[in-house]
Amino acid sequence: MIGTITGIVDYQEESLLIVDVHGVGYSVLVSSSVSVTQGDQIKLFTHTHVREDVLELYGFSHPADLKLFKYLISVSGVGCKTALMVFSVGSRSEIIQAITTNDVGFFTAVPRLGKKNAQKIIIELKNKLGGETDLDLGQDGSESIEVIAALQALGFTPAEARSALKGLHGAGATSGEKVKLALRALGK
Repeated sequence: MIGTITGIVDYQEESLLIVDVHGVGYSVLVSSSVSVTQGDQIKLFTHTHVREDVLELYGFSHPADLKLFKYLISVSGVGCKTALMVFSVGSRSEIIQAITTNDVGFFTAVPRLGKKNAQKIIIELKNKLGGETDLDLGQDGSESIEVIAALQALGFTPAEARSALKGLHGAGATSGEKVKLALRALGK
């Protein structure tokens, strides 16, 4: 298996890089958190995904990101592309925090990752990543998802919306009240 790729970025398109390694171009799928431009020297820690009809490389700029990626794909129902999209929603530390704090809303912001799979990720990875609180998946249910979606519709990033929602510490009885309180906290 290919563990690392070191070379020059020959081509870049959304989540695809072609890395030239001594005249051979390797296609590597990366998250949006890997920021490079064409011509940059890069080293990526890779996961080689092999299926009957597919051979894909997934690249990460840090070995800890690769380790977390492997944890994510170990969860039944979470494939490589979905796990890569998780890294596009948040950084490694934000993903770990979402798991350890039972933040289902963080994972439901990922396309193709529903509430059940989000809960599975938290349940299966919480012990591996050192969660400190008991599992209470009901605390960030559909109401919180609605609040985050409303804040995103108003132009805030998913991270800003989640942070503002957490800062409420349970204040606000309805989704509308929570949105108003979050907007005040965000200074709008």
